[in-house]
Amino acid sequence: MPDLTSFDLIVVGSGFYGATIAERCAAGLGLRVLVLERRPHLGGNAWSEADPDTGIEVHTYGSHLFHTNSEDVWNYVNRFSGFSNYRHRVITRHQDRFFTMPLNLGTLSTLFGRFLTPSDARAIIAAEVAESGITHPANLEEKAISLVGRSMYEAFIKGYTEKQWQTDPRALPADIITRLPVRFTFDDFYFNDRFEGLPLTGYGEIFKRMFATAGITTRTNVDYFDLKPQIPAGMPVIYTGPVDRYFDFSQGELGWRTLDFEREIVPTGDYQGASVVNYPDSDVAFTRIHEFRHLHPERDYRADKTVIFKEFSRFAERGDEPYYPINTPTDKARYDAYRAMADAEPGVIFGGRLGTYRYLDMHQAIGAALRVFDSQLVPHFRGGQALKAG
Repeated sequence: MPDLTSFDLIVVGSGFYGATIAERCAAGLGLRVLVLERRPHLGGNAWSEADPDTGIEVHTYGSHLFHTNSEDVWNYVNRFSGFSNYRHRVITRHQDRFFTMPLNLGTLSTLFGRFLTPSDARAIIAAEVAESGITHPANLEEKAISLVGRSMYEAFIKGYTEKQWQTDPRALPADIITRLPVRFTFDDFYFNDRFEGLPLTGYGEIFKRMFATAGITTRTNVDYFDLKPQIPAGMPVIYTGPVDRYFDFSQGELGWRTLDFEREIVPTGDYQGASVVNYPDSDVAFTRIHEFRHLHPERDYRADKTVIFKEFSRFAERGDEPYYPINTPTDKARYDAYRAMADAEPGVIFGGRLGTYRYLDMHQAIGAALRVFDSQLVPHFRGGQALKAG
């Protein structure tokens, strides 16, 4: 481990938030930045690499689709790779029938077995909602039915929710669902952002290029808390790890969902014809299958075998990789307590998904990091302005 006194800034975690902070501080301010990563690779959950058996680029932690409405974020990430024109579509397999997602006129026409106009679809949903008689939803099931009717709930939401939460939807609070958007068109593109695509060189290569910036030193397989006592007093720290871990779980553990992936090599050039297929039926253990070759149709992958990941969801335990904050009322109260502690922690900025206990997509993490760089780090290192903790 290098001498910690030789650095101007320490960044804990190497996902897009930490990587953006490190790159901007090194390239834009000429700082010496040390990045600490507890995993054996850089890039956090966005890491990707070539599968050893097929050569297909796999997203180690599930398919990561880049999309944003921010021109600043899009221009920034394009500094490190060109992007393809990939547009994401999701297929759902329900009772061995084909449906497109998100919910749209194609989905509804297939479900009800006839061509539906926008007026037809609105009328069907309105009739089912009225028939339910639900005016004050008491749980997730009632909330979903009050939004889209029983037919779509039973087909696409009930079983998927049971698997995601390992809980009967009738035992889950209604406020987990705020809205269930239905498109009354045949548009089946998953995202509607101005910019969308996948890095031509892969996410792994993006991180390699970001961390190759002069002034950045990276260390993997390092736990920040093992080094924390050695960090010089007054050294600014960007912390993107779990906020409850930082404060030794003093206010209790925050709840997360995690994902497990079951990798399989299949002796065919195309297993499912799409990058992601959802499985909402409760009699199928996994929630979806990723087939990564379809993320890059421009590449000349081998045609004799492919790699798939089956995705399983469960509650995270300590030591698991956390993905999605659960945000129960207890969790929210605990996070409020941790946030107050973070706000009082001198010289430490908490960022990223784990540090702020909220789900951040890749573009949101980059955008948040760029804002912190402009509003806090530039004034601090160029003008001596005190860092605002938290």
